[in-house]
Amino acid sequence: MSRRSEQISLHLNAYLTAHTTPPDAVLRDLANETAELFGSEAELQIAPEQGTLMTLLTQLARAASAIEIGTFTGYSSICIARGLRPGGKLICCDISDEWTSVARKYWEKAGLADRIELRLAPAMDTLRALPDQEMFDVAFIDADKGGYLGYWRQVVPRMRPGGLVMVDNTFSHGRVIDAGNDNPAVIAIRDFNDHAAADDRVDLVMVPIGDGLTLARKKDRAA
Repeated sequence: MSRRSEQISLHLNAYLTAHTTPPDAVLRDLANETAELFGSEAELQIAPEQGTLMTLLTQLARAASAIEIGTFTGYSSICIARGLRPGGKLICCDISDEWTSVARKYWEKAGLADRIELRLAPAMDTLRALPDQEMFDVAFIDADKGGYLGYWRQVVPRMRPGGLVMVDNTFSHGRVIDAGNDNPAVIAIRDFNDHAAADDRVDLVMVPIGDGLTLARKKDRAA
């Protein structure tokens, strides 16, 4: 597996992973096949310790309904789907049939195909077509960085009170604190981070795992 938590040393990351529930054979095989098929693009895959955290958080949220924006080859979707309550459903949004063909194979191997619905279309189209109501317990955003603000604006109103939104790559490989970095993806992440932190509908924390994972809980209506 090529991915790891980036903001800590290699030695500390090794210690972290040694004291974290490891990925099982399905996830290890998926990570290896992704690396073989897609080379440097395999870095789009989340770190294994982040996957373990996402399963735990989904379980703690007692989630029955989830949505993922940006599926790649399916690692994160397996982690989320495994945390759902019995009968739970995950909608996966992606535009690549090539990448998600690998995901579909591993959903079958993991025994999760009946929990996951893939919608191959631009994620904004999928989101706008959803009912305009609170319907999700968990959401994960990990797609084109320029789209993060738009996805957030579509997702948060559709979260149930107490629902959890997870957003990946919010450190942008540490570049967010470099004021001189004018890369469009970095600027988009900075803009998103500022917007999300100021959103009074959620309580939010950024966690230094992977490439930065933002966790936002939608406030209860009485809050």
